[in-house]
Amino acid sequence: MVKVVHHLGKLGLIVTQRGRQGGIRLARAPETIVLGDVVRRLEPNFDLVECFGGDDGCVISPVCRLKGVLGQALNAYFAVLDGYTLADLTVNQSALRRELSL
Repeated sequence: MVKVVHHLGKLGLIVTQRGRQGGIRLARAPETIVLGDVVRRLEPNFDLVECFGGDDGCVISPVCRLKGVLGQALNAYFAVLDGYTLADLTVNQSALRRELSL
């Protein structure tokens, strides 16, 4: 958890404060934090198969259709995430608080 918090802080998504009054808070309004951006920044490599990278040594690469299919699926994945913000995930705050016993 410490590594995740540190990484989120380095990305400018959260602000941390040490000490007795310390804690973690968002660095920006949740309406401005797009989920697709967060996922892209947290996971720098989405090479689902070896040929996604620049060094493709696969012998069937010129005729293989898998790269195109997986690329299309990855684009669709990010298109969905890009349509939502952190605020969209927290519209039901009372239910979330109840489930978390807060």
